[in-house]
Amino acid sequence: MAVPDTLAQRLQACTACHGQQGRAGRQGYLPRIAGKPAGYLYSQLQNFRDGRRANATMADMLSQQSDAYLAEMAGHFAGLDLPYAPPQFIAVPPALLARGEALALRGDATLRLPACITCHGQRLTGTLPAVPGLLGLPRDYLVAQLGGWKTGTRQARPPDCMARLADRMAPADISAVAAWLAQQTVPHLAKPQAGLTAAPPLDCGPAVAVLSAADPGATRVATPGATPASASATARAAKP
Repeated sequence: MAVPDTLAQRLQACTACHGQQGRAGRQGYLPRIAGKPAGYLYSQLQNFRDGRRANATMADMLSQQSDAYLAEMAGHFAGLDLPYAPPQFIAVPPALLARGEALALRGDATLRLPACITCHGQRLTGTLPAVPGLLGLPRDYLVAQLGGWKTGTRQARPPDCMARLADRMAPADISAVAAWLAQQTVPHLAKPQAGLTAAPPLDCGPAVAVLSAADPGATRVATPGATPASASATARAAKP
């Protein structure tokens, strides 16, 4: 039987770890990628390919892929609107959850920590074009990512605002905010927010841009479900 040559078919390699249709893997370190902003997914695929994020499997799978193909991959998963699994129940002290809620919704001015909702959206479902949602992610994954920024094993293009924020967080605060976020129910129609409602509290660099395969000097901001028309031919030729 002939296998259809579609993007969804080719990206089944991703779902082996990230779950059916990118809904999330069974282990706590394999996050949901379905519905994340395309700009964020594109940036992270580049980071894995180029060594700013350390994961041997991801680096090997992406090492030969072009920017255009990464943009196609990002657009595919960003365009998936799928139900979320129920939130985790985590047996932690009420005081820890209260601290996590405070950090997520109000921040801590004494530590110069802005609230998570400042950048990740008022419903914590992400902000276009490139800020991911925090709800629906496992606690272990959230702890690992904040720990990675704190220790320098996860990086972004400078200026890396998350690295600066994680450096200000004590391990107990990382545990608290991760536990609180992981226990929240994802709201109905959990789309990323259209944009920031105020200037970001830290300089996090320019918006993620998708390079045009036809004109490497041109850029455009990635949006969920968008597939650069100029990338199509390159993507078909650069199958994973």
